[in-house]
Amino acid sequence: MTTLEPRDVPPRLAIGAFILNSGLGKLKADAETAQGVHGMACVAYPFLKKIDPERFTRMLAWSEITVGGTLLAPFVPTRLAGLALTGFSGGLVGLYLRVPGMREPGSLRPTQNGIPLAKDFWMLGIGLGFLGAHVRRSRTAASRCPWHRSRG
Repeated sequence: MTTLEPRDVPPRLAIGAFILNSGLGKLKADAETAQGVHGMACVAYPFLKKIDPERFTRMLAWSEITVGGTLLAPFVPTRLAGLALTGFSGGLVGLYLRVPGMREPGSLRPTQNGIPLAKDFWMLGIGLGFLGAHVRRSRTAASRCPWHRSRG
């Protein structure tokens, strides 16, 4: 299990606060906002049409609150927080790639409309970096290994 390293604190705080704030804002979404959020998600993921827009927006809000809280909680291992961030941002990257008008034709470069979603690539990259966080091993485990014992 990884512990919270000082180098992980700034990205966890920044992204965690950003996602948490987004989720808290969506909890108060009115019907029109819920329709917009749901409509955009349905373009990328058609199976979501089966879910009521207001229910979908509430579930999305609670998902964002959970991911944001996971990143902000210092007792949550960085790799676990990275797993949550990678899964969440992977879905958002899929949205960016599938919704028409977010990218320039034949390119990954964002249009003006796509710039707000392009940040999800950064979150995905940071999440993948957290997944690769170093696992600390105790010295006793290393001393039991004959290879390490011979090095003295």
